[in-house]
Amino acid sequence: MSATAVRQGAQATVESVGVAAYTIPTEEPESDGTAEWESTTIVVVELSAGGATGLGYTYAPAAAGKLIEEKLAEVVEGSDAFAIGTTWAAMSAALRNAGRPGIGFCALSAVDLALWDVKARLLEVPLVDVLGPERDGAAIYGSGGFTSYSLARIGEQLADWVEQGIPRVKMKVSRAPERDAQRLAAARRAIGDETELYVDSNGALERKQALRWAERFAHEWGVTWYEEPVSSEDLEGLRLLRDSVPAGLEIAAGEYAYLPADFRNLIVNGCVDCLQADVTRCGGITGFLRAGALAAAFELELSAHCAPSASVAPCCAVPNFRHLEYFHDHVRLEPMLFDGVLEPEGDSLRPDRSRPGNGLELKRADAERFAA
Repeated sequence: MSATAVRQGAQATVESVGVAAYTIPTEEPESDGTAEWESTTIVVVELSAGGATGLGYTYAPAAAGKLIEEKLAEVVEGSDAFAIGTTWAAMSAALRNAGRPGIGFCALSAVDLALWDVKARLLEVPLVDVLGPERDGAAIYGSGGFTSYSLARIGEQLADWVEQGIPRVKMKVSRAPERDAQRLAAARRAIGDETELYVDSNGALERKQALRWAERFAHEWGVTWYEEPVSSEDLEGLRLLRDSVPAGLEIAAGEYAYLPADFRNLIVNGCVDCLQADVTRCGGITGFLRAGALAAAFELELSAHCAPSASVAPCCAVPNFRHLEYFHDHVRLEPMLFDGVLEPEGDSLRPDRSRPGNGLELKRADAERFAA
């Protein structure tokens, strides 16, 4: 089906939904404040409509792919490829008994991303132009500094991002707090005084423990961003930290917000200075845009969590956008599986307007050796 035919009102029906999962080992064992891992699994969705193929994905267990096959494929197949809002609501309803938060919305997110991609490809335009951009690129911050890293590796990784022109970097903390002073000092030496330093506890600490560390982060190492000091489920704790930490240190959370109500709860309870959202968890582009609108309504900025190749276009479209997490594992993995992955231009990623849709193509031969 040509773009001309589409623009003249022809309907494109989703004909098939294909799912695959791939598990890629990390370079070395990695850990943060609350988890350890040696591989990353990505679930990839390809759906066909009107002669075009849309691609979406989520970072989730392979079981998310099974959930798509069992619960979502039958909802999507036969639907209007342009009626994404209708299909999103139908998928959400289909997950009612299976459970929407968590793996359910990871599965839905991958399909939603593929739907937006196929819509743009049918129109033969870049995805960012379908979404209606407010900016031509997404500012990024380098993210890694795992608690399993040696001091030398932390310094090397963070300094490399700074040398690339990225003026803000993040490291993991709080797995072994007694080691963090040494780790933070090494990080600050490597990046200099002008680079913004962020930290992420991944919910590892109790409230008063996190508050004590917040004071040290701000005063000793000039940290300006403190992510998930306590569990994101502890709304009162996040509010306590937001109200009590030194001026200039912001509290961030939202990467584990799945449903619109999760974002609402973080906002109305005064939990964050900057709201986070993950396009591969929060309901895809549809959910990400809604989270962005909600944040803007409360005069908060939105920061995108991980999955850079899936996130750039919606980051360009949301109001009150702050930055996108340029996460080491995903930055390494995505070029292994996809053609069309973007490279930073200074401190930003910019959509490739020479390619339709999200610009990504699955490298099947390369991907097969990682099949889960």
